[in-house]
Amino acid sequence: MCQCNIKDLEQQNNILTKPLISKQEQNKNHISDAFKEVISINKIALPMILTGILLYCRSMISMLFLGHLGELALAGGSLGLGFANITGYSILSGLAVGMEPICGQAFGAKRFNLLGLCLQKTILLLLLTSIPITLLWLYMKQILLFCGQDEGFTLEPNPLPFLSPLCHLFNSPSHTHQLFLVSHLNLGLKGVALSGVWTNFNLVASLILYIIFSGTHKKTWGGFSHECFTQWKSLLNLAIPSCISVCLEWWWYEIMILLCGYLINPTATVASMGILIQTTSLLYIFPSSLSFSVSTRVGNKLGAQKPSKARLTAIVGLFCSFISGLSALVFTLMVRNIWASMFTRDKEIITLTSLVLPIIGLCELGNCPQTTGCGILRGTARPKVGAYINLGCFYLVGMSVSVWLAFFAGFDFQGLWLGLLAAQGSCSITMLVVLSQTDWEVEAQRSEKLTGIGGGGEVYENQQEAVDDEKKVTKMKRVSWETELHFSEH
Repeated sequence: MCQCNIKDLEQQNNILTKPLISKQEQNKNHISDAFKEVISINKIALPMILTGILLYCRSMISMLFLGHLGELALAGGSLGLGFANITGYSILSGLAVGMEPICGQAFGAKRFNLLGLCLQKTILLLLLTSIPITLLWLYMKQILLFCGQDEGFTLEPNPLPFLSPLCHLFNSPSHTHQLFLVSHLNLGLKGVALSGVWTNFNLVASLILYIIFSGTHKKTWGGFSHECFTQWKSLLNLAIPSCISVCLEWWWYEIMILLCGYLINPTATVASMGILIQTTSLLYIFPSSLSFSVSTRVGNKLGAQKPSKARLTAIVGLFCSFISGLSALVFTLMVRNIWASMFTRDKEIITLTSLVLPIIGLCELGNCPQTTGCGILRGTARPKVGAYINLGCFYLVGMSVSVWLAFFAGFDFQGLWLGLLAAQGSCSITMLVVLSQTDWEVEAQRSEKLTGIGGGGEVYENQQEAVDDEKKVTKMKRVSWETELHFSEH
């Protein structure tokens, strides 16, 4: 009788200790989930990449026309676009990114009305911001001369492409417009500028018509509401840090254009910088699209209260970013000797560009995971962290290295880009360390607060306190359950 009881107990112990799912099956499930996540991320990223390439064509065609107009026009156009990026485009893009965490998490939580309300607030914010930017651009020439730039190519930039800063959000390529205005009407640089305004408004009209006739807005658009004038605090708490983060990264490239004006051959280096920035813009399409895709997926999962899924999305997204970085490196090495010849026939500009392209490829090894990491931070509604990382890595590390190498160590133009390499490397490492410390359960609780209040201003002031309170409640419930279980056993 005792032996039978012992055998029964052993069988029960085996049943209790034996896992329901083997480790091999668990590994297969993890691989399957990761593969499905790769597909889901790419479904969002690939259309964005195609759109980005089409939008990039317009700016690239502009640079091609500027290059054929002459070295001075190419340098002047590069300087003008750099000024526009520093003072306008980067600010508007950064503020627009502020709506991303709210929309992503609200969609996951099925709070569709919150998306339309957030869009109204963001549009209003951008319209108000564009007013002082437009006034500033009217005095662009005087500001560039005050900064000590060469008067020869500060005369080239023209305010015509900047009549509507908000149109940066709706760019469209148009080779036909530029060919007609530049070649047939002989407007030169003004023709390149006018074509930018023309295509911007064309795409704005096309987007509005598509939204109206496709009906994609019906689920999230509840019409204009007076609520868009209230409770701005949560949006601004996300939009302002996002703007700072984007601006710090964008401004780096434009500050380098200004620094080129102080190098040995400013005209050639500024022109080469314009070509190289067009190259980085092309390469940036891929990690940027991946970043937006990962941000959307992470926000959706946190909004749906699935922290483990959000963590998986972050891991898969970072893995894809490393592949993107390697691809960019291979591309720059393959085209380094022929790339600049598409923009200009000047041998000195071609030589400078070919020397720096491999450095840009190495920079992309750090830029791709760094950009994707910023997307993960946006998805978790932590843009301030990204701003701090960009500030420290780009300006304390990268800028110091660039100035020292370019002006004191004798590296000249290459030194500026080696500084960028130092900035991107330190930025990616810091980003990976921060993301590895993320508590995804806490982020899911923060998401619940953000979407539950519906964009109220009190979300972020007492957010951590609310999370701590929820932890305490959870702990008390667990202790109570364990106590009840203990007494029930006895």
